[in-house]
Amino acid sequence: MNNDIASPSDLVANVPAIVVRDLWSSYPGRTRGTTIDVLEGAEMEVSRGEFACIVGPSGCGKTTLLNTIAGFLAATRGEVLVEGRPVAGPDPKRIFIFQEGGVFPWLTVHDNVGFGLGGLGRGERDSKIQHYIDMVGLTGFESSYPRELSGGMRQRVEIARALAASPEILYMDEPFGALDYFTRYKMRADLIRIWEVERKTILFVTHDIDEALQLADRIFVMNRRPARVATIVEVDAARPRDLDSAEYLGLRHRIFAAMGMNHP
Repeated sequence: MNNDIASPSDLVANVPAIVVRDLWSSYPGRTRGTTIDVLEGAEMEVSRGEFACIVGPSGCGKTTLLNTIAGFLAATRGEVLVEGRPVAGPDPKRIFIFQEGGVFPWLTVHDNVGFGLGGLGRGERDSKIQHYIDMVGLTGFESSYPRELSGGMRQRVEIARALAASPEILYMDEPFGALDYFTRYKMRADLIRIWEVERKTILFVTHDIDEALQLADRIFVMNRRPARVATIVEVDAARPRDLDSAEYLGLRHRIFAAMGMNHP
């Protein structure tokens, strides 16, 4: 018996979570016959279980890239593979979390988190819902409605609902962008804590370089439109990260330079 032959599960485990190859994206301009080029040969690869961020100048195409990877937009040219297969559209195994949030105002926290878990038995469903409510720090708010919660708490509900659905990948587009500074800081810490337990693949778009540096294993830095991935920054520092360390400040400077911006 040859013990060096990889099993099918081993082969699957070695497939990257996300692969983007020579991705181009454009859309019609206001003048007939013109186009606006957004992405120009973007390439990236995200490993399974990795926390990756995409940063870049405002309007460079970060959200376009994320929406194309998630299957909401079709590429003009190029290829996107998720779990080794071409993306043909949105997939319930890959959950998208938006900045504005998508909690249902007519449902309680408990029922929001349990949305989509109808195939489970009552006891198993309730146990799973409570597990994720506890994980995101909303214990005691199970019967509350979104209108009774702060913005940060509503985002926690959405994260809990996403995790309860057992996704392979979480796509997050500026999920903390509408929150105040202190709430954002707390949400970042909580998201890292949850990720360290769940180890889901996360692809997170942000315009905030410090947010990316505090969260990510790797940062894909995009340049100005028409954009591509200008550089990839590896962040090996242990979490929580020291914002005043020479290593942190050096990485920050490198990202600003790759974006073609002056270092503040």
